[in-house]
Amino acid sequence: MYSVAIDGPSGSGKSTIAKLLADKLNITYVDTGAMYRAIALHSKETGIEPVDFINEVEIDYHDDKVFLNGEDVSDKIRTEEISKLASKISKNLKVREFLVQKQREISKKRSVVMEGRDIGTVVLPEADYKFYLDAGVEVRAKRRYNQLIEKGEKAEFGQVLIDLKDRDFNDMNRENSPLVKAEGAIFIDSADITLEETLDKMLNTIRG
Repeated sequence: MYSVAIDGPSGSGKSTIAKLLADKLNITYVDTGAMYRAIALHSKETGIEPVDFINEVEIDYHDDKVFLNGEDVSDKIRTEEISKLASKISKNLKVREFLVQKQREISKKRSVVMEGRDIGTVVLPEADYKFYLDAGVEVRAKRRYNQLIEKGEKAEFGQVLIDLKDRDFNDMNRENSPLVKAEGAIFIDSADITLEETLDKMLNTIRG
């Protein structure tokens, strides 16, 4: 078995490229951000703070879907409201410890392409391959804006840009597991190359 860690800020394209890479390698894709979103969703729906239910909730990830207490919530977690709430929740040390343990358990059972914000630094520091994807904040905001419009959600580019800058600040400055490039990770600026070129670069690194 082997593991591939892909980190980067919101809108850098890591989810899209991680799915493609996992498909090419025929191994499991794990979106760790979706797991934080699932916790955020449960908190929103129940009105209970995560620290009060974190040891009782069941989170699982398989077949590219995240399950909350046995329910597939993959679609329900993809809203801006849940995204903002997940960013706040991710600062909580108990939540992070709970989900990091879950993510490590998954990686011990099968080969994975795991993407998030602290995979190469905290979750899988000994990953066989590490990548860090990034792009300018306006490029990433445009991508997020287009995603929201395509899903039929109301969105204003200016607000999306502000929200993304706030998300970047929170991710990079939180006390627990801040977003940083892992030691030994290959940096890829996803603004300057196509998805295909990014994928080829990663595959060439992994396959040698």
